[in-house]
Amino acid sequence: MATMESLIGLVNRIQRACTVLGDYGGEGMSLWEALPSVAVVGGQSSGKSSVLESVVGRDFLPRGSGIVTRRPLVLQLHKTERGQSEYAEFLHAPKKRFADFAAVRKEIQDETDRITGKSKQISNIPIHLSIYSPNVVNLTLIDLPGLTKVAVEGQSETIVEDIENMVRSFVEKPNCIILAISPANQDIATSDAIKLAREVDPTGERTFGVLTKLDLMDKGTNALDVLEGRAYRLQHPWVGIVNRSQADINKNVDMIAARRKEREYFETSPEYGHLSSKMGSEYLAKLLSKHLETVIRQRIPSIIALINKTIDELNAELDRIGRPIAVDSGAQLYTILELCRAFDRIFKEHLDGGRPGGDRIYGVFDHQLPAALKKLPFDRHLSLKNVQKIVSEADGYQPHLIAPEQGYRRLIDGSISYFKGPAEASVDAVHFVLKELVRKSIAETEELKRFPTLSSDIAAAATEALERFRDESRKTILRLVDMESSYLTVEFFHKLHLEPEKNSNPSGPNADRYSDNHFRRIGSNVNAYINMVCETLKNSIPKAVVYCQVREAKRSLLNHFYTQVGRREKERLGAMLDEDPALMERRTTIAKRLELYKSARDEIDSVAWK
Repeated sequence: MATMESLIGLVNRIQRACTVLGDYGGEGMSLWEALPSVAVVGGQSSGKSSVLESVVGRDFLPRGSGIVTRRPLVLQLHKTERGQSEYAEFLHAPKKRFADFAAVRKEIQDETDRITGKSKQISNIPIHLSIYSPNVVNLTLIDLPGLTKVAVEGQSETIVEDIENMVRSFVEKPNCIILAISPANQDIATSDAIKLAREVDPTGERTFGVLTKLDLMDKGTNALDVLEGRAYRLQHPWVGIVNRSQADINKNVDMIAARRKEREYFETSPEYGHLSSKMGSEYLAKLLSKHLETVIRQRIPSIIALINKTIDELNAELDRIGRPIAVDSGAQLYTILELCRAFDRIFKEHLDGGRPGGDRIYGVFDHQLPAALKKLPFDRHLSLKNVQKIVSEADGYQPHLIAPEQGYRRLIDGSISYFKGPAEASVDAVHFVLKELVRKSIAETEELKRFPTLSSDIAAAATEALERFRDESRKTILRLVDMESSYLTVEFFHKLHLEPEKNSNPSGPNADRYSDNHFRRIGSNVNAYINMVCETLKNSIPKAVVYCQVREAKRSLLNHFYTQVGRREKERLGAMLDEDPALMERRTTIAKRLELYKSARDEIDSVAWK
């Protein structure tokens, strides 16, 4: 069976490690909270500080009137080998050892003022102090602000409620042992500590009662009714304490001498002599330590269960954010290519319909392109006045003899040129959709979230590739438009009814050739031909855009990037895998917590059942 000191010392070390890693409080129950500790509760001037100093055997706490303890003090006592020197360490100053306990007192005061200012306000942010000494037992004590009934000048009107809420937040935890301090020279029925302990621990199984100031009771009175459990019964025995007097404090009587004086008081007291073996600060420390060991042993199964659950959660989170990357260039290149493939897979899912977004490309062809074609100004271009103007200009000094060949060509070329605008707009619209899908795909690639540099490189490479595809697509659709101008479909015009219109004057063909009806017919013929071209381009432009942009994006979006990456040196590959500092810090923290929990599990297993 493990010794009491080894088991409690182990718990102290685990709690200390939890505190260093910030695994203290928060949502759910942390390992720190799962391990038992002792909260010191009492009203102002009840002697809380003196009890703590007696247990430690050192004078190290700030003193004064009113609220002296304005922040919780988490005090961890670590028993060292006899003959070793005593020292203290603060969590906020981890590399500094305090051998002078007057300096410890000043540091507590300064650290309190740093958060609360030199006011009478309180803060629930704990100060963490560890004391290493051969004169202590392994124990974790939490000194809390003294309960009060009235706010004094300089304090918030809610100070009474604020202090009680803070104290209650500690003592209502099921693993907290309550050390309820009450002065013997006051009626136990009015004890603030007992009142609060009764509310959060009605069965009394977590509460230890401590009576202070036994030596200051009125002459002829004693506290036997309380100490022997007749006035107020607890499951655990009451312990009487005799603190140093103000005169002793003024004379700097050390705590070892004060402990000896306390023993003598109880041994020679006619009222308490029969209880002397179970009175005093030394007995209190041993009693708490022994009870703490019992509680720890009872809680070992639940503590191990919590540790195992947390280890599983930490491993799952490490898997989610990614394990550390190997340092050799081959592994780095493999990682980069795998991440690129993960992005490319999601990008293709957007295009193919597995994820939303690809349907917007069809929307460009089904809605945007037809709407743009309908808005082309053919009515203006083929108006009677404009047709007459263009045909006349095409004839030059020699009017056409039979049919205005050059006029037709100029009208058709001018009309076809209007198709370039909607065609290029389709290219740009699809390019915008593809760029947006790249952005969404990078954001949705979980594996990339830890590598902001690589994400930026992939985004830049994909954008560059899309721009190349866009340029090629633009050239292709402009060629399609130009092809319609370069060779006209002759069969279309052969089928046109070219006979003179009804009511025309056959004896005067030249007169009819330049009539309004003649020019209207030319405009109508050109319009019919342009409608045919429009239907052709309405089908061929989407084919060209998909072939040059969408198909290439699916096939070779990162091909150029792969070639570049394959040529890069190790240093540049490492730079691409430069992670988000916050994520790296998070992984380091998780790894440290994981190491702590695994170590705690192993140590508890090895110590608890020896």
